[in-house]
Amino acid sequence: MTKRKIGLFGAGHLGKIHLKCILATEDWELVGFYDPNDKNAEAAVAQFGVRRFKSVNSLLKKVDAVDIVTPTPEHFKLASKAIRAGKHVFIEKPVTDTIRQGKKLLQLAAQFGVTVQVGHVERFNPAYLALRDIPLNPMFIESHRLAAFQPRGTEVSVILDLMIHDLDLVLHLVQSPVKRVSASGVAVLSQTPDIANARVEFANGCVANLTASRISLKQMRKMRLFQQDAYISLDFLDKSTQIVRLFDQEDPNLPSLDNLMEFETPNAGKKWLHLEMPDTLPINAIQVELETFAECIRTNKTPAVSLKDGFEALRLAHRILQEIDKRRANSLPNRDGLGN
Repeated sequence: MTKRKIGLFGAGHLGKIHLKCILATEDWELVGFYDPNDKNAEAAVAQFGVRRFKSVNSLLKKVDAVDIVTPTPEHFKLASKAIRAGKHVFIEKPVTDTIRQGKKLLQLAAQFGVTVQVGHVERFNPAYLALRDIPLNPMFIESHRLAAFQPRGTEVSVILDLMIHDLDLVLHLVQSPVKRVSASGVAVLSQTPDIANARVEFANGCVANLTASRISLKQMRKMRLFQQDAYISLDFLDKSTQIVRLFDQEDPNLPSLDNLMEFETPNAGKKWLHLEMPDTLPINAIQVELETFAECIRTNKTPAVSLKDGFEALRLAHRILQEIDKRRANSLPNRDGLGN
């Protein structure tokens, strides 16, 4: 199999992780990287022994595809230049800074016929992959994504920095139009919200309640799904999954007596509770998403996380930000010093 040539834009903290993952794959030949920051670039050359290119155009001329791992405000400029040059693009989340930029990238990708994949890495988390064969129809979703404060990433709000991971997952799980959004958020250590909560209601009746914080004392990345026949718990940090199902006593699908708990309900008689903990694969999610990017180019398939998926997550994130701004505006005092 002939390896395709790839170049990387952005050799910061996450960029170095991508460099390591690209070098570990059998799908890509890493040509080099571009980063205008000398400190980042020198560290990448010293650690990986890869070539540093001095301009965007000089790197684009040497590759078939690019991996964009720069700060979000740089995404659109680099991605649009790469697409116009006929290069396939892997771009970290959030896909762009603005809705208008996202729409333009969709137009460009269709016009130039290139593959674009967005780096919503939790789609490749072993905890989420464990649900591939499970029938899912969640009617209530609850997620908590908490992290300690880091100066990097604060060029965007916590919604675009952290919550967007869960927004993408929720949209992928529910597959129904968003009906209503309410949200609140507070800027504590930066100029944009550092902690936020959003309630998203879908046309099919599902409700998702999402909390994200980048000023917490502990890390947490958990999601819980509630549906008619099951409760599912995902821990993205531990990469573990638990599935609790309820069965009638005479249900032909009742599992073996292992992991079964019998109990009596007030109105429906005897029930059986079954706990399943599916095996999760010991994989590197970033490496896997980069490998699937190469496979999609080779087979001309739509990526698991397409440009449209990335755009829809971005659009919902901006809708949440608008709701936070509305709430903040309504809470400001009137000119006479009185509240609304």
